[in-house]
Amino acid sequence: MKHVMEALRKREAEERLPVIRMEIDYELVALHDAMIVGDKEQIEVCKTRLKDLHKQLLEWSE
Repeated sequence: MKHVMEALRKREAEERLPVIRMEIDYELVALHDAMIVGDKEQIEVCKTRLKDLHKQLLEWSE
């Protein structure tokens, strides 16, 4: 049973990691755009979202 759960977790991680990376790329573009126009509120939103995505990436990479 333990091996089945590990296999399922690995498969789920293989599917989730590319999605997280794509979300990080999107947020980096949004952060860049916010920095260009000087939108401080949007900059903070993007930074917060990037921190959350970073945590997710680390959790799924284990």
